[in-house]
Amino acid sequence: MAVELTILTVPDCPHTPVLDERLAQVLAGRPDVSVVRRVITDGRAAARSGMRGSPTLLIDGVDPFDDTADPPSMSCRIYRDSAGRMEPVPSVAALREALEIAAMPDPRPEPWSDPLGRFGAGRVAPVMGGLQAGHQLVLRSFATIGQAPSAAELAQAVKPYDADPEKVLADLHAADFLRLDEAGRIRAAYPFSADRTAHVVHIAGGPRVFAMCAIDALGIAAMLGTDVTIRSADPAADNPITVTVPAQGLNAVWDPVTVVVFAGRQADCVPCADPCADPIAESIAVAADQAPPMMPPAAAADVCCAYVNFFATAAGAATWAESHPQITGRILGQVDAVRLGSQIFGPLLTARADERRNGSPRRDGGNN
Repeated sequence: MAVELTILTVPDCPHTPVLDERLAQVLAGRPDVSVVRRVITDGRAAARSGMRGSPTLLIDGVDPFDDTADPPSMSCRIYRDSAGRMEPVPSVAALREALEIAAMPDPRPEPWSDPLGRFGAGRVAPVMGGLQAGHQLVLRSFATIGQAPSAAELAQAVKPYDADPEKVLADLHAADFLRLDEAGRIRAAYPFSADRTAHVVHIAGGPRVFAMCAIDALGIAAMLGTDVTIRSADPAADNPITVTVPAQGLNAVWDPVTVVVFAGRQADCVPCADPCADPIAESIAVAADQAPPMMPPAAAADVCCAYVNFFATAAGAATWAESHPQITGRILGQVDAVRLGSQIFGPLLTARADERRNGSPRRDGGNN
């Protein structure tokens, strides 16, 4: 698969020779890669081209090191190595990992086939019926004490809505905001797991918790606005993996620096042929004179969480994927993996839905 690199620099950028030297090491024996150079001379050109400081490297038009924190700029660009130290260009290992991912086929699933994000519906529970209040209480409980709240705490949280706490949990389970066991106990509240998993997350100033999958683990920092350290392992080689994610999810530090995430799901996970209406959202939609949305066709815990893991290298992830044809998915680079986790879980504790959108008046005083 042919790959095109575009190097964007300001005139006489002092760091370009360093990037050239490192790329020479990475591109040795890679005739499938072509290199284009562009000199950017003003701010408008920087914005049009996507140059976030000089030098910027695009792979097939995409900046693999874009952490969304830096706007288009003519200034010197700053990158971080595996130890979090600042460098003027990406490391050889980071360049090699980005190229390996870019050269692989991209079996990108359609939006409806993404169980992590409730098949495009998102993970922010609606306010109506105390669902958001109950959901946010559960998440905060895991974040502060490492376990689900008590029945009394849940009843207090949904009391302003005249809601039955058991029904709130049942409805949240039905729509895959959380998972209950056969006894009705909370066994998962994405991103948290009540059971031990391979992904151990140490919350700064808080408890040690378990995450349902690698993407869930990466989204906790943005959800809580708190630094976290993730300890996991490559499922194929059992190599230890550590990721430190600062609050808001930007500029994570990866050890080893070549870590990627494979986001997989069961290949036969498809939408229901005759999907049923989501009972939670149906009354909201009827009040707003809209067609009710459909329920997720499958719970993420059942079809994908076990297959969303950290791998020490992109090559290792590809080998694992080839040996598991019953699993479909794609390899995510570090920036994309953190971005996905932040997009899914970042809004969960800050979401505030208004009366018009939810078809139900707010009665919680804004504290849920």
